[in-house]
Amino acid sequence: MSDIAGFFFPDQLHLAASLTMIVTSFFTSALTAAVGLGGGVALIAIMATVMPASALVPVHGVVQLGSNAGRALVQLKHVDWLIALWFAVGAAIGAAVGGAIAVELPPAVLKAGIGLFVLWVVWGKAPHFGKAPKRVMAAAGFASTFLSMFFGAAGPIGGAVLSTLGLPRHGFVANQAITALIMHIFKIIAFGALGFAFAPWLGLIVLMIASGFLGTLAGSRLLGRMDEKSFKTGFRWVMTALALNLLFQAVRGWLG
Repeated sequence: MSDIAGFFFPDQLHLAASLTMIVTSFFTSALTAAVGLGGGVALIAIMATVMPASALVPVHGVVQLGSNAGRALVQLKHVDWLIALWFAVGAAIGAAVGGAIAVELPPAVLKAGIGLFVLWVVWGKAPHFGKAPKRVMAAAGFASTFLSMFFGAAGPIGGAVLSTLGLPRHGFVANQAITALIMHIFKIIAFGALGFAFAPWLGLIVLMIASGFLGTLAGSRLLGRMDEKSFKTGFRWVMTALALNLLFQAVRGWLG
């Protein structure tokens, strides 16, 4: 493999796996841009089937940073900066606490944790907070960033709180993007402080971010133009299949 190809397609992955992740980044970013949530969870569920466990959460975090930055840029005029500020306060604390206790989870434990988390996201009942004040986003920032240090995709926690603020649809998508961006920034800083080497994955990350931005543009054009009920039903069952596959792999790993 040439030096250029080696930069974009790391030796730790088969070429087919790298290409799959690039294409997946496009569709999961389009999903989140169109309906506000779900792309990050779908991406990590698919990445967990092909990526080394040690690199999964940090690489996912950088890719999601790029994806959410693109989505936030497209929807920037709808961002509520007070919501972002409160979320950032909690996210900084969540990353610091998570980084202080973060350990490299065994592959089987990581896959089982992500599988169970995905099942909770798609089948669990979202918490109801009533009409919440914007400062409650500090708690959402802490919880989502802390959990994201271990299981990668905790955006639905912030989304559940955002949904109580009475935002219009474009406002929800924009503020979900900016808060997820903040979460991943603090998470990446924490993983860097813990000594994770991002360099071997940089080329693949660049391609995934680029394809994710194209997905964001495509998904933004679909915002408000789809049958959400049918789509969300299909999404729930696809995610359930991915989660069950991860749990199967985890059990197989434990049994040797």
